[in-house]
Amino acid sequence: MKIKSFKKLNVMKKLLISTILIVGLSVSVSAQKHPTPPPHPSKKELVNTKSRELDKRYSEEKKLIMNHPLATKKMKRDQLRALNEKYQSQKRLLKKM
Repeated sequence: MKIKSFKKLNVMKKLLISTILIVGLSVSVSAQKHPTPPPHPSKKELVNTKSRELDKRYSEEKKLIMNHPLATKKMKRDQLRALNEKYQSQKRLLKKM
């Protein structure tokens, strides 16, 4: 009789220990810290990157206009004037930010 109760007690101890281990592991996994998000760029950095993108796009468009094989000098001049006005207005908007 003592042996049966001792086996039951031993089984209960093992069950209790394994339950505590499983609960402890699940709590530690859920409590792990999530990685911090990268810092947001400052307003000045955003304006600088947008300005660089705008300059790059302007130079590409200007190069395309200047190297167009079928456009006449007058057409190129008109397109460049329109491109310059567009570029200047976008630069002004960026500076206002």
